[in-house]
Amino acid sequence: MKKTCFVIMGFGKKTDSGETYDLDMTYKNIIKPAVEQCGIVCIRGDEIKDSSLIDKSMYALLVQTELVIADITTYNPNALYELGIRHGSRPYSTIIIKGNSSPIPFDINHNRIFHYKHGGEDIGKTEADRCVSELKDLIKSVLKQKETDSPLFEFIPSVKPHAIPEDEFSGIIKELAEKEKHLFGIVERAKLEMKSGNFNEAKAFWKKAHDNVENEPYFIQQYALSTYKSKTPSERTALQDALSIIKHLNPDDSNDPETLGITGAINKRLWVLDNDIEHLNRAIEYYRKGFQLNDDYYTGENYALCLDFMSKKEEDREEKIYYKIEAKRTREKIIKIIKDIFKEDGYQNRIDIKWIYATISICSFALEKEENYKKYKTLFETEADAEWEIETFQNSIDHITSLNN
Repeated sequence: MKKTCFVIMGFGKKTDSGETYDLDMTYKNIIKPAVEQCGIVCIRGDEIKDSSLIDKSMYALLVQTELVIADITTYNPNALYELGIRHGSRPYSTIIIKGNSSPIPFDINHNRIFHYKHGGEDIGKTEADRCVSELKDLIKSVLKQKETDSPLFEFIPSVKPHAIPEDEFSGIIKELAEKEKHLFGIVERAKLEMKSGNFNEAKAFWKKAHDNVENEPYFIQQYALSTYKSKTPSERTALQDALSIIKHLNPDDSNDPETLGITGAINKRLWVLDNDIEHLNRAIEYYRKGFQLNDDYYTGENYALCLDFMSKKEEDREEKIYYKIEAKRTREKIIKIIKDIFKEDGYQNRIDIKWIYATISICSFALEKEENYKKYKTLFETEADAEWEIETFQNSIDHITSLNN
């Protein structure tokens, strides 16, 4: 039977110190290819197929697999807990990896840690290629040398490793090998439907993922997002349903930019639909907070658009001027943020490049910078691969146009 690597990490988009990381990119672009190119079966925590098996399977994999890779980039408490179980079960063959250079938890700061540069939404191809190559070499070295990497076994060598009967462990691995039944497969299908604009179908898959792991914020966020975009059974009902879903993440108290952005989007659309000023106030507050947390260009543009709406609605002259100035300053800041992105090597390969182009085009349009508006609009349309993406862009342009008339 092939060797197995169990990967413990968060998944989806996670926020750490004001920065958002797409950990799925880490898994798909670095960890999984490096492991599989070593001829090892790679299983991530969320690939345990359902909640009835998750505890048994997870503990078995932590104790018995020949290799464990733990990504502690966002200090996910589950990942750190599972790393502790691994260190308490096996003296060697555990690799800790981490994005960027934030501090290492004290209890493991003496361990050798594999670092990679995570760009936030994506990982550049050059960095991914480097990491795959170096991680492959590290995996081979760790499996060959079998040097102690567990603090417990290092400081108390008399401790005995744990083991699971081979036939029991083989049965667990066989069951997990049925990829189409994995939670990972459900999530990948949901993403595919989202990309294709099939939001009603995507909603069903995100609900299934959420039902399997109820408290995972990423699944709740995507379930709410696909629900309001589905516009079924009606647009208003879909928005109200999405609001009920996202409330599970307590957006009023949240510091998660994704949660704040989605909640803002729902309220913005309810404002457009019903002209209820309370929804506009809420949209502004959620977008404002999300933009302040991590300078996200997409959240910032929606914040600016809602300020435009409020400026049009406001009767007090000074308040009206304030909203206009704040919208202008926000868009100017967004353009600066995006121009800094354009200075990065390989920025054209970012997974979110089309939305970067769309945002700078929309901001340029609002600031009456016609040449840049047209330039980046063309680049966006070249990158866009779904009709709904074009419609989303055009809706923003139409809103700005109507507000200026």
